[in-house]
Amino acid sequence: MSTSKTQPTDADVGAFLDAAQPARRVSEGHRVAELMREVTGEEPVMWGPSMVGYGSYRYVSPSDPRRQGDWPKVAFSPRRAALTFYGLKDQPEGAELLPQLGDYTEGAGCVYVKRLDQIDEDVLRRLIAVAASRGDDPLPT
Repeated sequence: MSTSKTQPTDADVGAFLDAAQPARRVSEGHRVAELMREVTGEEPVMWGPSMVGYGSYRYVSPSDPRRQGDWPKVAFSPRRAALTFYGLKDQPEGAELLPQLGDYTEGAGCVYVKRLDQIDEDVLRRLIAVAASRGDDPLPT
């Protein structure tokens, strides 16, 4: 069985957010961290060196059932080019809600936002709530 290299760590979330670049990402990162804490009721945890995650679930890769492990229910990273969100579009309800978010782009499993003030914070809260409500993915039989 293969597990993800990205695991929860004891790294300081606040110090990670304070080191974000450019300077705008520091305030945006702290704002997103507070939103996710409020909505999920979970404390933030660093996953690997660059993801701030909330909650966790057990996943099984649909393409390779031998690949499984724990992953944050919802997470983000204040990257230089954009705020990167993980888990917002993983469930059908989130994928349906996503077009109402505002100015964003998508990657394979991510949502990228260049500026926090260009999206609808209420929609972001709803997307976070949907992501946080997920259960474990069923293990293969």
